[in-house]
Amino acid sequence: MSPSARRWLAEVLGTYVLVLFGSMAILAGTERSSGTQIIVVAFGFGLALLAGLYAFGEVSGGHYNPAVSLAMLIDGRMSVADFAAYVVAQVGGALLGSITVLAASSREAVATTNTVLGPNVEAWEGFLLEALFTAFFLAVVLKVTTSASNAKTAFIGISFTLVVIYLALVPFTGASVNPARSIGPALVGDYNADLWIYVIAPLVGAVIGWVLYKAVTTGSEEKSLE
Repeated sequence: MSPSARRWLAEVLGTYVLVLFGSMAILAGTERSSGTQIIVVAFGFGLALLAGLYAFGEVSGGHYNPAVSLAMLIDGRMSVADFAAYVVAQVGGALLGSITVLAASSREAVATTNTVLGPNVEAWEGFLLEALFTAFFLAVVLKVTTSASNAKTAFIGISFTLVVIYLALVPFTGASVNPARSIGPALVGDYNADLWIYVIAPLVGAVIGWVLYKAVTTGSEEKSLE
């Protein structure tokens, strides 16, 4: 298998782990109190990301998220061709993750793993929250992956940043910050309400996150981990 094919497969598998484990955490928390459910879901996705990073991250860079790949493209760390291939791999992995949930449960169960706006949350509010939290997530990702001092804890830092984001966002947007994570359950669960928010807002957030990263780090000494 060529190096490029290995990277694409790693992105498929990493996104598969993220969506499958995170979705199962949502289903596991449905019978719990709302506060406990939020904690289960947040750590479900965060630790799923951590598992995916340790399993496959050194092969592909561990993006598992089109917003992360977009930020890496803007920062000059990957080509347009690789970006396109990564996005296809990520969406494919997310679909496979949701198909696995479907095989183990039902279409109705998959639908409950969708990202949906909370009560009284308007579309523009959800868009703003998803974009802003994605921006800060990407600022962390971009920084720790260019920091020699943070190299040993990069995977943990990225994963627990996602945990905090989920703790904050689940009641309001369902927490996505990842187009692939939302596309998989939406297509397999046949529930597409407000999907555009979860596709576009994280990509906008990726651009904002890159701007924040460059504003803070330009002129500082950087050493890429890649």
